[in-house]
Amino acid sequence: MAKLGVPLVLLWLLWGYSLALGGKVNKHKPWIETSYHGVITENMDTVLLDPPLVALDKDAPIPYAGEICAFKIFGQDAPFEAVVLNRTSGEGVLKASSQVDCESQKEYTFIIQAYDCGAGPNGADWKKSHKAVVHIQVNDVNEFSPVFRESLYKASVTEGKIYDSILQVEAWDQDCSPQYSQICNYEIVTAGTPFAIDRNGNIRNTEQLSFDKQQSYKILVSAFDCGQKKAKEDVGVHIEVKPVCRPGWQGWNKRVDYEPGTGSKQLFPKMHLETCGGPLSGMKVMLELQTNHIGKGCDRETYSEKSLQKLCGAASGSTDLLPAPSPSTNWTASLLTDSGRDSDLIYRFDGHQATNVPDHAVPQNLTDQFTVAMWMKHGPSPGLRAEKETILCNSDKTEMNRHHYSLYVHNCRLVFLLRRDFTQIDTFRPAEFHWKLEQICDKEWHYYVINVEFPAVTLFVDGVTYEPYLVTDDWPIHSAKIDTQLTVGACWQGVEVATPRFTQYFHGSLSGLTIRPGRIETQKVISCLQACKEGLDINSLESLAKDIKFYFNPAQSVLVVEGEDVDSINTAMTKISYINSRQFPTPGLRRLHITASVQCFGEETCLSIPDIRAVVMVLPPSEPRITITGLKQLIRPASELRGPLGVAPFKELRITSTVMRGDAFGGPHRLSVTEVMHNLDYCDVLVIGDELNPERESLEIHHSALLGKHLDATNSTSGISIYGVDSMAHYEQALRQLRYRNWRPAALSERRFRLTCSELNGRYTSNEFNLEVSVLHRAAPMEHINHVAAPPQYMRPVHHPLMIHALNSHTSEAAPPAATVVIVICIAALVVIVVIGIYRIHATHQEASRDDEDEVKDLETDWGSSALNITINPMEDMRGWRG
Repeated sequence: MAKLGVPLVLLWLLWGYSLALGGKVNKHKPWIETSYHGVITENMDTVLLDPPLVALDKDAPIPYAGEICAFKIFGQDAPFEAVVLNRTSGEGVLKASSQVDCESQKEYTFIIQAYDCGAGPNGADWKKSHKAVVHIQVNDVNEFSPVFRESLYKASVTEGKIYDSILQVEAWDQDCSPQYSQICNYEIVTAGTPFAIDRNGNIRNTEQLSFDKQQSYKILVSAFDCGQKKAKEDVGVHIEVKPVCRPGWQGWNKRVDYEPGTGSKQLFPKMHLETCGGPLSGMKVMLELQTNHIGKGCDRETYSEKSLQKLCGAASGSTDLLPAPSPSTNWTASLLTDSGRDSDLIYRFDGHQATNVPDHAVPQNLTDQFTVAMWMKHGPSPGLRAEKETILCNSDKTEMNRHHYSLYVHNCRLVFLLRRDFTQIDTFRPAEFHWKLEQICDKEWHYYVINVEFPAVTLFVDGVTYEPYLVTDDWPIHSAKIDTQLTVGACWQGVEVATPRFTQYFHGSLSGLTIRPGRIETQKVISCLQACKEGLDINSLESLAKDIKFYFNPAQSVLVVEGEDVDSINTAMTKISYINSRQFPTPGLRRLHITASVQCFGEETCLSIPDIRAVVMVLPPSEPRITITGLKQLIRPASELRGPLGVAPFKELRITSTVMRGDAFGGPHRLSVTEVMHNLDYCDVLVIGDELNPERESLEIHHSALLGKHLDATNSTSGISIYGVDSMAHYEQALRQLRYRNWRPAALSERRFRLTCSELNGRYTSNEFNLEVSVLHRAAPMEHINHVAAPPQYMRPVHHPLMIHALNSHTSEAAPPAATVVIVICIAALVVIVVIGIYRIHATHQEASRDDEDEVKDLETDWGSSALNITINPMEDMRGWRG
């Protein structure tokens, strides 16, 4: 208190002194600066002012009157307060009365005044200074991270281009200051991408992008403010790479699978043409189905030539000069065959093979009307100087070297030579007919038919007519009693050489070479014989636009579509389909080639459309299993074999065909057997053992059995063949009416036959069904005792392995009593059966003798009846187990 008392005393003295001098104490106002500038950092409370907050008063050092007691702030509800630090010196400080946030308000402006302490301790008669303006700026703190304006950025680019900017990403910051609110840098977080980003967020590619290499990219991008604060979450950027817009077909598959038996299959159901926005005035599209590697140029029927001719309604009487090798047609056995053509009978001639047609097979009476037909595949002739390549030649066998008629190729020209006999005509007449066609040397299969109506000769190639471009006349051949030789693949040279030989060999492939004397082939039959069973088709023609036009070639392997509108063309292309009408088509690839040309307004062509190459994969068909069943042993009395009708060995015959198919519910692993109906093309009955002796036996079928069917038959001492494309039911009916006769059966004990049937010229063959016809002679009835007790023909023998084992056991042990009783009963029953059998055989023989004396009135009725049906006893089959 003593220390504080001294200043107070001094102040009191000074106050008193001032009163004594002037009579008035608080004479002057406080003085402050007219303006202040301050800075405060957000979240702090002290303001740094410039100049410092100081108030002066001229009344100093008078107590109270010369002292500063307060600073007051006015306006804007400023969150600040002024505090006097020293009343004597007038120093003060400016502080925040509440939290200052730069993001809420960056600057403050308000008024401040200073107040002195008045005239006395009670503050009376205080004075205030003039008003001063205070400007305060709030300094920012980097408290916020950058945030991207979008959650995901997407863009697309075209392959092959370098972009300055693909897209721009943008981030922002909530901080208030330029330093912390501005984004100073962006960064691609994902490593190894062909992209870069600048400080403004522009993304560019650093290399050319390829659609085939990668169709899209997904990258992450981050941002930094100028205080180097990183964004808390990166943003995703998706960039899609688009192919360069090239005009062409889109939405098609390179492979189309075709399942046999499903009809037509759409090839391009979603196909459309991309024109890149160019206006078009017209289009032309050509689609080609390439099948030259299949069979004879496409999937055709592979039946024998005779069967096909009958199927197409051709006239009978043609001679097949290149038949399948057999005992009766053995002249083709030495020729090379192309076995990889789905059972097509194709002969390949390499310039060293040829064959002589036997005299009995040579067609006779080639008058002014006849037809020569063949399939041929031929390329350019080898060698610098091309020689004649003979396909067919009829020349002198000996003494001379005259060619009576021939068909040959020379320098890609087809030449037909026909020399008439001198006795028929004695004038200069046409003799050589020449055709020059691309097809002759294009290494593709073509069907050639030469119709001769002398003196006119017409050539058909794949059903199209061609007249000869050159006809050469010649004199007739002088008559001479010299035998001729018909050859295929070369020409026979009988003289001018030491040894008769072939010459002018053919290089190429031939099939179905036939000659029909006396008649020419019709256009309808020619078209049928060469028709393809597969091709292109258009579904729903009524749904096509009116401006669409389309054209097929005769084989339907080429389709041309024309239109003015791209959408109409696209619709038409989706309707194009592949069809194969064969029940068992050739499996494998069929190539498709599509070309397109486009016209624009005022220009001939404006866009180049790339070609399309695709394939149709014909899946393997379910292969049929052809099964022949029936009685395998037939026993007939000798009198029945001697009868005018003989016996019907295959009367109980049954032909069935099955395929293995996957279960629709269980998938391909659950297979089921399904019976199917299809055609056969031949059935052969071969004699096993010695051939038939025509003097005492025959195997034949009556012509009436083939009426109403597409069937023919040939027979020989080796057997009989029924051929023609017809149903299995018709083949069954015909085979059941086959008759075997033997009018001298005394020395015959049995005859064995083997039956096989085929579909598609041997592509699918049946089992070998063996049948034995045994003769029951009256002189040895005991030999066939077991046969008398045979079961009915519709019953199948049932074998019991346990019983067979007992019968075959040879042991020294005595039989059990039960077995002995059974054996005794069986022997007694057997004796009764023998007596009954002898009686029936005797009665049957007498009845058959009476039938031989009567005439046969109705052939079909007699063939369907038989006096006695005797089959083998099942016990006879046990001989096979006994060995």
